Amino acid sequence: MADGTLATARLILRPPAGEDLAWVLAEMNTEAVMRHLAGVRAPDAVAESLADDIAAFHNGGHQRWTVWLRDGDTQAAERIGRVGLFHLRAAAAPPVLQGQREIGWTFAAGHWGKGYATEAARAVLDYAFGTLGLPMLYSQTSDSNAASTRMMQRLGFSRRAELDYVDPDYPPADNPTTVWSLDAPNG
Repeated sequence: MADGTLATARLILRPPAGEDLAWVLAEMNTEAVMRHLAGVRAPDAVAESLADDIAAFHNGGHQRWTVWLRDGDTQAAERIGRVGLFHLRAAAAPPVLQGQREIGWTFAAGHWGKGYATEAARAVLDYAFGTLGLPMLYSQTSDSNAASTRMMQRLGFSRRAELDYVDPDYPPADNPTTVWSLDAPNG
């Protein structure tokens, strides 16, 4: 869609909006959701991050969609997660990864295990490879995040152990950062 909205059978992925802040603070900035993402953040840091997401979405920066459950054909009923395309910028990452495009996702704990993250990620992969014409995408996690590792495998990502790195911004239990890649279909 022209405004950057993506849709699947069960979901609507909308560009971020200021109205998302209360939900992000209540449902996404929790111990469970942030467990493998360096932990819960201060409310002002969350607000700053959302403002950055909003500003970046349409100007060539990263794109992080708010994922909503559908209620009918066009109505969004409930926010359930976030999925995004980013420029990899972890200072500890190998130079070959710096600036590369990556996909990432987080979903509210009450919506885990229902296939929503995979469905949303597939929509963003279609957008990345089809609309943007990207030749490859990376994704990162750690062995401690078994759910994301399984999802990357389901999505067809290949493990790139030669690119793994230790990120001092994350606790030892979430290191090393494991790197995965996916080539564009027919690319």
